[in-house]
Amino acid sequence: MTTDETRLLRRRMHAQFGHVGPHEAPSDAPEGAGRPGGVAAVAGRAAGIQAQDAAAARLGLRARGVEAAAEVDAAYRSGRVVASWLMRGTLHLVPAEDLPWLLRLFGARNLAAGAGRRRQLGLTDEICERAVALLPEVLVAPLSRSDLIAALIGRGVEVDPSGQAPAHLVGYAAARGLLCRGAEVAPREPGYVLRPGPPPGPPEPPGPPEEADLAALAVRYLAAFGPAGAADLAAWSGLPLMACRRAVAAAGLPEVAPGLFADPGAEPPAGGPAGGSEGGRLVRLLGAYDNYLLGYRDRTVMLDPAFARRINAGGGVVHPALVADGRVLGRWGTERARGAVTVLVEPFGPLPGAVREGLRAEVAAVGRFLDVATELRIARP
Repeated sequence: MTTDETRLLRRRMHAQFGHVGPHEAPSDAPEGAGRPGGVAAVAGRAAGIQAQDAAAARLGLRARGVEAAAEVDAAYRSGRVVASWLMRGTLHLVPAEDLPWLLRLFGARNLAAGAGRRRQLGLTDEICERAVALLPEVLVAPLSRSDLIAALIGRGVEVDPSGQAPAHLVGYAAARGLLCRGAEVAPREPGYVLRPGPPPGPPEPPGPPEEADLAALAVRYLAAFGPAGAADLAAWSGLPLMACRRAVAAAGLPEVAPGLFADPGAEPPAGGPAGGSEGGRLVRLLGAYDNYLLGYRDRTVMLDPAFARRINAGGGVVHPALVADGRVLGRWGTERARGAVTVLVEPFGPLPGAVREGLRAEVAAVGRFLDVATELRIARP
């Protein structure tokens, strides 16, 4: 890699993962937005964590400073974080306080994008609005999707409980700002809750985003992903490129390379690697669909195209990745047996000693996060 590419990756790695030490001792401070490793603080700093896979979302939070999986469930139960369909129409875990302005940017847009499919599934506007009107009566406590749909059907809402109609009806209500995902109601069974705050008005067609909301999005994105540009913001958010150019301009952050902007506070420390110790390597085991691999239009500097299919397997699948100083060096998975977890790493090539050292520390950190015994196994390249 060139010196400029190395510097770019170092800055991006620090923006993503360098705000807390790689393996800090657990904090006695209560979880919350004020603690650097609190779930809400980490989710906000990351500009949201992709959350269609709940286990992968937890690993994404872990890689950015959350110390225990149980903290994620507690943050959901307390209402400090929620999940809803936002950027690219995809489920994201965000601080509850961020949801209103994110819905202003993405709610109407996602409603319009799903209109054709809803019609195919027999979900007319009248049926959807009838369901939305009943939600305050139905969601007096968190419900699974199947229980929620059953309750709506019991009140006369005409929806086929099989197939994709329930998912699209729930997505409609989320885009309208009526409900969101909260804590699980059973293992691997997400619960749905009413979104806090006053009920929204009638649905509106998507219009030009407000300048203040665009600027807020760009500031949050560039702090989490910078150095990056408008095309990267468009790829991550799903917003039109012209809107993203306006957003980056409105953010007012410095241009650190041609067409690339960053938060000055995301500059890594001089000398050692981003967030790591002098002479070490910043190593992270990232979960599936991690932000780091979904946040840029062009990933070739991070992921050698020769190995891209081993991470981006097609069909929207993005495998868990081993990353060191910004470069994807392999993929990984877990095997459970007799109460322990083996972390199996499949590197693309021989791993330097410093990376292996960081990898061993990461495997131990994953074990602490999941509260299980872990061991490392590295496959032959």
